[in-house]
Amino acid sequence: GVQTCALPISMQAVLEDPLAFANPSSTHAAGRAAAARIETAREQVAALIGAPPEDLIFTSGATESDNLAILGLARGRADFGRHVVTARTEHKAVLDACKRLVKEGFVVTFLEPETDGRIDPKKLQAALRPDTQLVSIMHANNETGVVQDVGALAAVCRDQNGRAKNVFFHVDAAQSAGKIPLDVQ
Repeated sequence: GVQTCALPISMQAVLEDPLAFANPSSTHAAGRAAAARIETAREQVAALIGAPPEDLIFTSGATESDNLAILGLARGRADFGRHVVTARTEHKAVLDACKRLVKEGFVVTFLEPETDGRIDPKKLQAALRPDTQLVSIMHANNETGVVQDVGALAAVCRDQNGRAKNVFFHVDAAQSAGKIPLDVQ
């Protein structure tokens, strides 16, 4: 079934409340109310995707989130390795971030999907190198509707002959959240 969560605070209610535009870091009453709304939203999103609320970082949108994850992680761990793997069918935000990394001296492998649009975990396995630090594959494609088996792809990043690997797995699930059951754990 589709995952759902209760929405006690609707966006309309927040937009109609003149006190809802307060800085949530402020200590005045309106700021505390805004902070409470954000924490409620954090709990709702966490429940939707099966994550601990404290693990969520809100951004202005999916493109910013993709950039933060891909560029931030790759640049921050460049001493570990400068190889990234993604798919040719990724969202423009992911492809643009990966192209930016290439300009910065990273090597990016762009996997070709199978005829059904899915990435074969064996091809992902073959693409991994000792200096691979990140794999980025979207969950549900925004243009084709193809849904990747992110569990199988994550397993490739996680395990090699039973040994833990040091490859991070980024999933853009902007198109699937709320429509397809998710459990990021």
